[in-house]
Amino acid sequence: MSLQGIIPSFLLLAALAAAGTAYAVYRFFVSLRRDRFAADTPVARIRSAAQGYVHLEGEAGPPPEGPITGPLSALPCVWWDYKIEHQTTVGNNRKEWHVFDRATSVAPFSLRDKDGECLIGPVGADVTPTSQQTWYGDVPRPACLPDLQGRGWASDREYRYTERLICPGAHLTVLGELRSRSMIASIEQEVGKIVIGWKQDQAALLARFDRDHDGHLSAEEWEAARAAAREQVEASLASREQRMSVVGQTTHGEPFLIAPLDGKRLVSREKHRAALALAASVMLALLTAWAAQKAMLR
Repeated sequence: MSLQGIIPSFLLLAALAAAGTAYAVYRFFVSLRRDRFAADTPVARIRSAAQGYVHLEGEAGPPPEGPITGPLSALPCVWWDYKIEHQTTVGNNRKEWHVFDRATSVAPFSLRDKDGECLIGPVGADVTPTSQQTWYGDVPRPACLPDLQGRGWASDREYRYTERLICPGAHLTVLGELRSRSMIASIEQEVGKIVIGWKQDQAALLARFDRDHDGHLSAEEWEAARAAAREQVEASLASREQRMSVVGQTTHGEPFLIAPLDGKRLVSREKHRAALALAASVMLALLTAWAAQKAMLR
């Protein structure tokens, strides 16, 4: 190879290694940050958890609409993600896989501990599945997971299917933002409905709110009636919101994680990932310096 060819090769290697170093450093800080949040956020009980960033652990259950199954395997699950790839032939008879179709479940599923239950909205979460299957076939979309002994597992097929699932009953750790999902769109609207209902029974309305017994409600007495209606709406709303609390994507950038691990194992995993990313960043930085030096010496 000529000198003119060697120098660009070293420059290209240096550029690729530098990009790899930047990515490895980024992954190091991501894992380190997740480790800190997982370790420093105490586990809360669902029933008593305050709104905001929480660390919950519990058993995964199906969405409120009922049990669901994986789109490709038909296996029961509470969350799914799939990818279908198509194998094509490019130059020099080289075969490559290209993504043909992919999708991820967005339906909230339930999480239950000993004290209560809430919903997990998985949109935007970094999800670790409980199972992952990859198999092959000749049709764009399989009807189900093939027999392990069948030819559907041969890699010479035209399509490759990958499906990730969270199975019902899995023990999950969730780090995310707990918020209450209102069942009532407008409190004032509901207050108005209650007051209108009370007006249908004038005798009961006067008996309850006509304090001076003059046969009609003054402005102050109407305000008392509306205040009573508001208390009734807010009490109903609080009860419903407690049952419909949902953990979802955070609003201030905290990690949103769903993993079939307990808290200690999640912390250990993120520490391990951070260590690997740090080691990779050091090695790639050394490779960058070596390649750049070679390019300059040439």
